[in-house]
Amino acid sequence: MKPYRILHILLLVGALTLTQTSCNKVLELDPLDQLSDAAYWKTPNDFMLAANQYYLFLRTFTDAVSDNPHADIRSDIVGGQNAFSRGTNTVPTTDGVWNSNYSGSVPTGAWSRIRVINYLLDKAATYPNPTEIAKYVAEAKFFRAYIYFDLVQLYGGVPIVDKILGPNSSELQGPRNSRDEVTDFILKDINDAITALPAKTAQTAAELGRINKESAQAFLSRVALYEGTWQKFRNNTARANTLLDMAISASGAVITGGQYSLFAPAALGDSAQKYLFILENQKSNPANITKTANTEYIVVNRYDQTLRQIRFNISHTGTGAPTRTFANLYLCKDGLPIEKSPLFQGYAKVNSEYQNRETRMRYNLGVPGAPSWQGNANWRVDWVSGPADLANALKGIYGANPGYGSSKFIAERQVADNEEGYDYPVIRYAEVLLTYAEAVFERNGTISDADLDKSLNLTRLRINKTMPKLSNQFVQTNGLDMRTEIRRERTVEFWAEGFRTDDLKRWHNAVELLAQPELSTKWTGTEFEKTYPAGASAAKDADGVIIIDAVRSFSEKNYLWPIPSQQLQLNPKLEQNPGW
Repeated sequence: MKPYRILHILLLVGALTLTQTSCNKVLELDPLDQLSDAAYWKTPNDFMLAANQYYLFLRTFTDAVSDNPHADIRSDIVGGQNAFSRGTNTVPTTDGVWNSNYSGSVPTGAWSRIRVINYLLDKAATYPNPTEIAKYVAEAKFFRAYIYFDLVQLYGGVPIVDKILGPNSSELQGPRNSRDEVTDFILKDINDAITALPAKTAQTAAELGRINKESAQAFLSRVALYEGTWQKFRNNTARANTLLDMAISASGAVITGGQYSLFAPAALGDSAQKYLFILENQKSNPANITKTANTEYIVVNRYDQTLRQIRFNISHTGTGAPTRTFANLYLCKDGLPIEKSPLFQGYAKVNSEYQNRETRMRYNLGVPGAPSWQGNANWRVDWVSGPADLANALKGIYGANPGYGSSKFIAERQVADNEEGYDYPVIRYAEVLLTYAEAVFERNGTISDADLDKSLNLTRLRINKTMPKLSNQFVQTNGLDMRTEIRRERTVEFWAEGFRTDDLKRWHNAVELLAQPELSTKWTGTEFEKTYPAGASAAKDADGVIIIDAVRSFSEKNYLWPIPSQQLQLNPKLEQNPGW
């Protein structure tokens, strides 16, 4: 049996018994902390089965592409009108993150999840042979840190709960811990996990895909970069430097360890990155490469058409419409932005702006008028773009109407809606590389060409083989700004993966960028005047560019969510976030 199949049996048959009839009594009960101590927590297998549940806490497709807290639609790169990017959200009575809820046996609220994690840790404290369960305790601490990091990103300081609380526990009426205290608590949990987790090379075939030492190091680098830059751009330099040093060290350790690499099979050529995101064990790409070849995903939410379908119509719902802001971020083939490159072809034709641009633009957004394939209606037949493929292709996508389209996470094989089985990348190696580059630059105010070559240039050149490297000389010669180019690379690389909203918050420039109108394609003076005459009535800016949303008023208070009013009534000591 292949390791990947073993992993599915471990995580998907085991963990999914949370919502199905099962002989696994540990996972049948709701909630977890009602288990009979006389019957359970007797063997390492009991702890493993309990820890399986935590993998369902990982983010997935709906978190990244629907209107959810970390989705790009709440930033400036996906068009859409929502209260959060507009800055018009109000104090809710309750919300789905703070409040404790269950969906069947699966805890969905943050505090419910923390409680089931703390319950395992409580039982571990009295287990007679701690070394037998050390890795499951480490997994629990990893996931507790994972949930607390989400809380910090949304609310700032929150209560630290590291034990099982009863109805009369004094902590229920206590104040929130500070942002720094919670961040330090997160970092301690991750470092404890790193100490006890097995390295990837030490994991058995049955353990592949479980959290390992490198997973925790990668997550540590994410947390430290986020909080380090949050503090830096709010003038807390000393703390920022300490955290950025952590980010450099942790990401550097993953890079040096050599256990992960960018997905770039030669057989897929420059389409490798496109197929990375729709990789399945059924034929899903021209080279019939399966998930076993994916060495890029470090922490992943696993799916499979047989064992666990996505059950979200990602191929036809898509990732939302990219904005002009995002489309303009793509470099030209000479490595220069469109405002500097002589290769840029302008906007006169519906596909002019796609010419001479870096390869990711073509695979992330699609090219107007070019053939494309989408799941159950227009699927690949011969996989060589030959007559059979072309006859079944969707013709003229985005070609007649203004607007940008996304082709990321869209299956090309014949698969029914909601039944796709590709994995969701929670942390991938590309993030580690770009975390390293950004952390080095923000810590030191500069970055060497050697550090760029071991990090950012690997993602930049993965499928842009002839593009010039980003180097200090290239920046200086062309009048570029290194920070801008590092951020550009991050935004382009992680399109539709749920990074941009949080990045704008930590960079402290959301007030500036989210206050600007959201724009689509240029209509006036272009081919769209003929192909889409109805665009004459659309709202446009002074350059004839269609306006998606002109009502934007993000303000300083919107960097943090408000505490739900019900929680303040239950415990006034929590206190509301500033401005709310």
